[in-house]
Amino acid sequence: MIQFTDGLLRGLRGASSVTTAVALAIPALAFMVASTTANAAAAFDHSRYGTTQGGQQVDIYTLTNDRGLRVRFLSYGGVITEIHVPDRTGKFDNIVLGLRTLAEYETISAWYGAITGRYANRIAGAQFTLNGQTYHLIANNGANSLHGGPDALDKKVWDVTPVAVPNGVAARLSYVSKDGEQNFPGTLTTHVTYNLTDDNALRIDYLATTDKDTVVNFTNHSYFNLAGNGSGSVADQLLLVNADRYTPSGADLIPTGELAPVEGTPFDFRQMMPLGARLNSAFQQMVYGHGYDHNFVLNHRPGDSLTFAARAYDPRTGRVIDCFTTEPGLQIYTSNFLNGSVVGSSGTTYRQTEAFTLETQHFPDSPNKPNFPSTELKPGDEFRSTTVFRFATDASLPPLPR
Repeated sequence: MIQFTDGLLRGLRGASSVTTAVALAIPALAFMVASTTANAAAAFDHSRYGTTQGGQQVDIYTLTNDRGLRVRFLSYGGVITEIHVPDRTGKFDNIVLGLRTLAEYETISAWYGAITGRYANRIAGAQFTLNGQTYHLIANNGANSLHGGPDALDKKVWDVTPVAVPNGVAARLSYVSKDGEQNFPGTLTTHVTYNLTDDNALRIDYLATTDKDTVVNFTNHSYFNLAGNGSGSVADQLLLVNADRYTPSGADLIPTGELAPVEGTPFDFRQMMPLGARLNSAFQQMVYGHGYDHNFVLNHRPGDSLTFAARAYDPRTGRVIDCFTTEPGLQIYTSNFLNGSVVGSSGTTYRQTEAFTLETQHFPDSPNKPNFPSTELKPGDEFRSTTVFRFATDASLPPLPR
């Protein structure tokens, strides 16, 4: 284990750029995945979970690949309640935070594991102008709209159907958001596919169409703790982010519009760094966010269909997540506003820094920032996006080349 940590850090520190580090990281992870031994048949299962306050039935679904990895999710909000992956000794544990009951998922707004939209992240002043018309959204984060509003896609019951795939097991979730829902324009038809592959990756594909010009931005809001749900702080878990720039924000966490360099700031994760190393920094952006709650501008290499976004690693258990995406941004959030008021599915209270998110996305407040990548969707066009979370351990990984 020490050999892996030292070799990994030496390899990344010795890289001349984050691109070199990425080139080292991807083949190394492929080696880890290939070394996993298959021990089960892929399976899709579901059962009754509960009934919403409005009387809708909610089911829980289980995807299991042929190596025994398991992902569980609800038809309510597409909430991923559990992801069971092995540590370096082969011991499986759930690495995402969750709640205990459907009633809690309905009433607690922390977006645990949910499909987030219509517009993930913040829109300033809960309004935007499109084609000369101003749309007034529902403010649910001070004066701003956050994650689509108070009754957004994370609070809806989705239709779920199994999907035949050649490598693993998959399910498609579908929901039609009517024109004017949460005050967004257009009837938005959305399909989200969860595909647990036999090479130990969770692939999430988003597809959306509209009948009127609108804006869209989706993400998955899973809270990760690689040591296991309820195991305590993630401050000692390491992170690498493939980004030379980030989007600074004001005190309200709305981006200023600037694309600022990460160099010389607590946002420089171009080498693997413990999440807690600079968490208490007096750097103004860290003060505004009470920690990390910021969008990173991912480095895209020409010709890449999926961009390597981030690697997270827990030295204690040896668990690794690599994240790839077609999205331009990645929001890192260190659960800064979890304050011990919620008892989670772990049976423990959730507190600040007990998890981190890897929210692949377009940038916050893009509808009001013309210099940001556009989030507009028009009739006849399709919004498509893919994110892959690939799980592995360091058990059989040789040191990276220096």
